[in-house]
Amino acid sequence: MTEILFYHLERRPLEHVLPLLLEKTMERGWRAVVQAGSDERVEALSTHLWSYRDEAFLAHGSSGDGNEEMQPVFLTCEDVNPNGAQIRFFVDGADGDDFNGYERAVFMFDGHDPEAVSQARERWKAVKAAGLEATYWQQSETGGWVKKA
Repeated sequence: MTEILFYHLERRPLEHVLPLLLEKTMERGWRAVVQAGSDERVEALSTHLWSYRDEAFLAHGSSGDGNEEMQPVFLTCEDVNPNGAQIRFFVDGADGDDFNGYERAVFMFDGHDPEAVSQARERWKAVKAAGLEATYWQQSETGGWVKKA
């Protein structure tokens, strides 16, 4: 069964947290799909992943880049898994409910955005109503993660 996680971002923004989680994903030998809310957001995330650190970048691609099946991280705003990813990140209001084939599904939401918090609560209820297991993680003051539910 797919492990479903909710990450409540309060201390550090998505642009800081997502690259770190993607690095850990790749260290496990997994591939990832990151589903954003719009094409514009996919482009912004793509640019950020190439330059988020001076000494590193995250190899990735999106539709139109070619070789989608070979990308370790695939960015999209659609419900696709062209690279056979084991983990799917839902960011910026992206939503989905078909988790078949994934080890993990991660919903990341901005705790300072009331609409994002409300949407995450509704998604949590839907996941639980479907009989799926989910965990809720909140950022600590040091930026780490604390399991709250």
